[in-house]
Amino acid sequence: MFCVAAEATRWLRGGALNLAGPLAVLTIVGASADARPAPKLVLDNPRYAAIVVDANTGSTLRQSSADALRHPASLTKIMTLYLLFERLEAGKIKLNTQLLVSAQAAAQDPTKLGLKHGQTIAVEDAIKALVTKSANDVAVVVAEALGGTEEDFAALMTRKARALGMTRTVYRNASGLPDDAQVTTARDQARLGIAIQDQFPRYYRYFSLASFTYHGETMLNHNKLLGRVSGVDGIKTGYTHASGYNLVSSVRRGARHIVAVVMGGETGAQRDANMRDLIDRFIVAASDKRPEVKVAQPAAPVEPKAEAPARPKPRIVIVPIVPSASDATASITPPPPPSASDPINPTVVRTVPIRASVLPIGIPQVTAFAPTPELSPPAIEARRLPGPAEKQATAPEETETAINAMGAISEPPVTTEPAATPQRPAALHSGWAIQVGAFEQEDEAKQRLSIAKSKAAQLLSDASPYTERTTKGDKTFYRARFAGLDRVQAEAICKVLQRNDVACMALKM
Repeated sequence: MFCVAAEATRWLRGGALNLAGPLAVLTIVGASADARPAPKLVLDNPRYAAIVVDANTGSTLRQSSADALRHPASLTKIMTLYLLFERLEAGKIKLNTQLLVSAQAAAQDPTKLGLKHGQTIAVEDAIKALVTKSANDVAVVVAEALGGTEEDFAALMTRKARALGMTRTVYRNASGLPDDAQVTTARDQARLGIAIQDQFPRYYRYFSLASFTYHGETMLNHNKLLGRVSGVDGIKTGYTHASGYNLVSSVRRGARHIVAVVMGGETGAQRDANMRDLIDRFIVAASDKRPEVKVAQPAAPVEPKAEAPARPKPRIVIVPIVPSASDATASITPPPPPSASDPINPTVVRTVPIRASVLPIGIPQVTAFAPTPELSPPAIEARRLPGPAEKQATAPEETETAINAMGAISEPPVTTEPAATPQRPAALHSGWAIQVGAFEQEDEAKQRLSIAKSKAAQLLSDASPYTERTTKGDKTFYRARFAGLDRVQAEAICKVLQRNDVACMALKM
C-alpha cells in the first residue's frame, strides 16, 4: 500500500495540485511505513524542455523537447553579454568605458538597477549587474551603446545567433522582457552557453560572481546553484510568466565539463532541483578528455603538369555573391529544427574568368572559395509561437566605436563601396592554415568548406577559404583549406571543429 507523507498531504489539500486537471499526474513512490518518504510528484508540463551537452565533445547526453520553441526570458542577456564581450576583446571599448543611460533604458520594467536618465555606468559594472541582478535597464543601456537602438541591437543578436548555429532563435530585445516573437530552444541555449566560454574565457569568469555591490547596495546572484552545487561556475537564470523558470548551468568536475539547460520550470525551486538531478546523473557520463589537435608539417609543393597550348586557357576563380545590406534584416524567423537527413544548401557563387597570365607562374592551381554569409532563413511552420507583426530593420555594421561627450558609444555611419576586383588570397603561402579534408571531387571540397564555416563561423570570419588541387599517383585530389591564420588560431579552430565532428588538421604554410 502506498503511503503519503503528512507534508505532502497538506500540500495536496491546499490545492497546489489539481488531480482533476488533464495535465496533472501523481506518482507515489512506495516505501515502508517506517521510512515515510515524501511522494515523487511528476507534472506534465507543456513548457518544459531540457538538454545536457558534453562541452568537451559536443555530444548530447540527455534531451527533452530540446528543439521546441520556448521564450528565453533573461537567458537573453547571455547573448547581450556575448556581443559586449566581443567589443571588449576587439579593444573597441574598455571595462572603464562609461555608457550613457537614456530615458528608454531608465523606464524599463523590473528587475532593474534603478538607473536615472542622463547618468552613466561603467562597462564592468554593467556586466556585473547583468550577471547578478539581471538588470533590464542595464541591458538596454548596453544595447543602445553597441547598436544605436535596442531594435537594431536585437537584429545584431539574431545575426550572431545564426553565426553560432542557433538556427531557431530570434531576439527582439536585449533584456528578455515579454515579447511573443522572441523565441529560442534549449539546444540553442546550450550552444550559446558553450560558445561564450570558448570565445571569451577571460570575461566568462564574471558569471561566477556570487554578489555585486553598486552605490552601497549589495545584490545577490539569482543563480542559487553557485557555491552550492559542486563544480557549477555559471551561467544565467531567467523568468517571465510566459517562459516559466529557465536556467543554463555550466559544471566542471575534474576534466569533465557539461552545459545543461532547463526551461519552463513551474517554480524556481523545481527548476533548481531538476538541474541538480541532471548534473548529478550526467556529469559522470561526460568525457574527461578533449580531442587533440594534430599539427601537420607542410607538404612539399606539387609542381603543375607542363602544358604548352598555343593560347593560355582562362582559369576560373570562384567569387561569392555578396548580399546587399537589405538582406540582413531583423525580421528573421527560425526554420524547423535540423536533422541528420537535411541537405546542405549549396553556396551561391559567381564565376569570373581570369587569364592565366594574371596568376603567378610555377604554383599549384588554386581556386579561391568563400561561402556566402547566411541569409534570412525560411519562415517557420504554423506551430511557431504567435507574435505581433514583425518589423524589418537593417542591422548596423560592427564598425569602430566612438565615445561622445556624454560618454555613450555611437556607431559611425556605414558607407557602401563598390566591390573590389576579387584577388587571389595573399595569405595562401604564408602563416598557418587548417585543412578540413581532401576529396576527389572539387564540389565535395567546397561543400566541406561550407560545413566547416557553419560550425565555426566566428573563428573563421577572417580566414581565407580555398581549394587546392594536388595529385598523388594517377589520382587528383582537392584539399579544402582555410588560410590567413596564426598557429594559435589554427589550433583553436581545429578544436572547435573536431568537437563538431569535422576533421581538421593545422599546418604551417
